[in-house]
This record gives sequence, C-alpha cells and structure tokens, in this order.
Amino acid sequence: MKKRVIRTALTTTRLHLIALAAMLLAGATSATAQNYPPVRTDIQLDETLLPIVFINTLGQEINRDEHISAKMAIIWNDGGLNYSDTLAHPGQHIDYRGHIGIRYRGNSSFSYSAKKPYSVKLLTDSYENGGKKQKASLLGMGEDEDWALLAPYNDRSMIRNTLSMTLAEGYLEFVPKTRFCEVILNGVYYGVHSLTERVRRGADRLNIKKPGDDGDALTGGYILCVDRNDEPLVHESKYHPTNSAGEVFPQTIFIQYTDPSCDELTESQRTYIDRRIDAFEDALASDNFTDESEGYRKHIDVESFIDYQLSTEIANNIDGYRLSTYLYKYRDSVDPRFKMSLWDMDIAWGLAEYENIHTGHMTDVWTYKNNDAGLGTKMPFWFDRLMQDPSYVEQLKARYAEYRTGKYADVTGVVDSLVTLLTSSGAVEREFEAWPRWGEVIYNNWLLAQSYDEEISYLKDFIPKRIAWLDQQLEFNPSGIRHPLNPNDMPAAIYSLSGIRRSRLEPGLNIIRQNDGTASKIFVKP
Repeated sequence: MKKRVIRTALTTTRLHLIALAAMLLAGATSATAQNYPPVRTDIQLDETLLPIVFINTLGQEINRDEHISAKMAIIWNDGGLNYSDTLAHPGQHIDYRGHIGIRYRGNSSFSYSAKKPYSVKLLTDSYENGGKKQKASLLGMGEDEDWALLAPYNDRSMIRNTLSMTLAEGYLEFVPKTRFCEVILNGVYYGVHSLTERVRRGADRLNIKKPGDDGDALTGGYILCVDRNDEPLVHESKYHPTNSAGEVFPQTIFIQYTDPSCDELTESQRTYIDRRIDAFEDALASDNFTDESEGYRKHIDVESFIDYQLSTEIANNIDGYRLSTYLYKYRDSVDPRFKMSLWDMDIAWGLAEYENIHTGHMTDVWTYKNNDAGLGTKMPFWFDRLMQDPSYVEQLKARYAEYRTGKYADVTGVVDSLVTLLTSSGAVEREFEAWPRWGEVIYNNWLLAQSYDEEISYLKDFIPKRIAWLDQQLEFNPSGIRHPLNPNDMPAAIYSLSGIRRSRLEPGLNIIRQNDGTASKIFVKP
C-alpha cells in the first residue's frame, strides 16, 4: 500500500509538470507576427538566478486599451537557480500559476520603447468564463491582484527605477516593491522586466479605506496623480505653473483621480476632494502660507513631501513633480493631510536629455526648478513655493542628513548589488542579444554607451557628483558629524532633527547647541 501511494504521488507530480510545460509552451509560434517581439526571437533561457515569468496569450494579440485573458506561471527557487525546462528540472517552486488579464501600459515607456511594459491582473478564471480578480503574493511581495510588469529599455542599466525604490523604502510611508525577472511570452524570450507593486489601495499597499458619500467616510481615502490630461475626467488646478522668477505659464496642471478612478467617483466624492486640493493650493499660495496653523502645514504631511522631494532630487528625476506624481489621503479621523508616494523613475540618475533641455544629465541643478528650463509638461508651483519657507528648508536639510547617514550613505554600493544580480544571472547578455541597442539614441537617452560596463561606469560617476552638490546645497558635511560626547562634556541643549527638545542623546542624528551658541550634529549608532 505504501509503494502504491508513492507511485501515485510521483505520477501526479509528473502529470502536473507535463500540464505546466504544455501551458508554458503553447502558442510559441504565434509571437513572431504580433505582440512586439524582440529583434532576436531565438534567444534561449536555460537557467537564471532571476525568477522566470511565463505568459501564454492563448493565440491572442495584447492590446493597449483592454485586458485580454491569458495564463501566467512564475518559477522562483528563492536563492537558487531557476530552470525554464520544468520537466528536466522537477521540484521547482511555482510561485504562481493561473489566469491573468494583461494589456500594455505606460505613456512614453510604451510609445518610445521597443520592449513594452504590461499591466497584469490576477484572475480566478478567464474573462470569457466569468473570471474575477484574485489576490496573491508574487515573489515575496504583499498580496494583491494588480501588478505592473515594467520593461526597462531606455534605461540600458535596467536598474534605475529599482535603485530609486530600494533606496526610498523605509523613508516614505509607501514605496512600491519591485523584483527583477526574465519573461518568456508565448515561448519567446522577451528579456529582463521588473515585476512591481502599483500605487493602489490594498492591505499590503496603501492601506486606506474606500471613501463613502457622507461624514468621515467622505473624507477618505483617495489616491491622486499629477499627470497628463489623458483621462475622461481630471481635476484642473486653479493655479498655473510658475518659474523661480515668479513668471506664470499659461499651461494647466492636471491631477488625475486614480483610486477611486474618474468613472468610479460619485459626485459628492469628486466635489469633496476637489475642494481639498483647492484648499491646499490656496493656503500655499497665500501671503501667510508659512503660518503654522493656517498655512500649508495643515493640509500636507510635510515630511512626506520632503521625502518625495529628496528622492526626486537625489536621482534628478526629470519627470518628477510633473508626471506620475502621486498624492493620497486617509480619512480625516486617521490623518487629514495629503501624503506622497513615488513612481516612474526609469529616466532618472543622469539619463535624460528631455525635449532638448539639457538638465537631466546635470549634477548641479535643482530638479524642482525644471519649469525654468522650459519643459513642455510643467510642474505645479508647490515645491518652488515650499522652498521659499525657511522653516521648510531647515526641515529639508535635517531630513537630508538622515538620508546621508542612512541608506544614502553608500548609493554606489546598492548599484553594485543590483548589477551583480543581473550580471551573475546571465540576464544582461540575454537582454542585449534579444534587444540590441548600444550606441543609438533612444528617446530621451543622451548617453551613447557602447557596453553595459560603460553604462554602469557613467551611472557610478554621476552619483557621487550629484550627491556632493546636494551636500553643499543642503549644508551636509560628513566630516562635521561627531560621535557621542564624553558624558562630562554635555551640551547646553539637545534637539531632534525636527527641532524637538531632548533630555539626552538618542540613536541617529542629534542637533546639539553649546553654551557659546554654536551648534553641530552628533551621530549615535543605533
């Protein structure tokens, strides 16, 4: 009896693998004439340290407007090699296997990239069979049904977006997690992608409740996005963009309703959130905008805005502030202020020469001043105005000091770890065999690198120059940070970086003021 059970279990496993292999390989011949195939469709992926994502569109062509039914399987032997041949390598961990909805996503990342990004929704069954959304954890990230499969193409390092999110995590309240993977679509190798969380409502993402139509429920939660006027309904700001000289541009700033979307918002919800945006901008534009109780601070979580600004500035993200710029708001009973989250940083870190404006690759410019450079899509007046408040600037400097003694103390080290992950997997070689693009101008990429090593060398040259300039602008001097004083040499006063008086030195950075009035920073190891 025992032997029969074992044979049955082995037979079941074998059948399972055969069924999986059939699902993964079906439709392999249909990819060459549709679905934007790579330049070379004969690249073979045998083994890799990256997860392998298999997608089968069941003979259909993916489109940009609506999700189509497809199937997806992910092989991920966390910490070990992943093999594309599931029959030759049984016992691999199948992280996901089931139905999905898939469509193309993105604006410039779709229009100006040969390799396309995707929106993926996990389903209980195909749309034709009445499939509904279902949540699942993918590659160790939190459960959700809504995912993005980003396709780094303009960024030939393939790490800029992941680098930004990796560094920002732990500072902003929510930063989308992202995982490198290699994609095989309808049997054809499609290269390196990033499976990424989206800025959406969810228990493992922005854990905010859906808004209601009255009372406290009406006040939240909402997710908004400063972006283009490409939705059926958007909020139009009352305030036109300006440059640092105070000159007003005729363009309108558009804020999209992301969650609830414009077709889900009720009239009362739209009226409410429009008024809250107006109230924030009115306060920021007012003569007494710096007032602690009546100015902008009652409308925004200042540290959240600072965290967004620092992540954007350090990376010199030329799309920052003006595109894919997310705001969100809880119910008033939780927190009445707007907060911010990151998205879309693939042309940051010195990559872009956008619309013939030579600022993206510069290390000595403020990104929030890009309206001065004449970019076609303008940014709201928010950060230019905030930087006119000395109190905000001091808080920005203090937060920057935390960044520079934390995860941003060794940015090139993070670059090295990401590059090692891609190169040791053999993924870099496969990517550029499938999608060769060295030495050609791609959209807004000014750098004509001739190899992957050259691209990474440029990135690692840009980073310390950029940080050194910001150190100077934000008055951060690493050599000026001292370790704890002798207990017998205590200062007259100790403060946190936000200006709160302390009775003793705390882990992290402390501001100390001596009896002679001088001040300095002291770092205490946690």
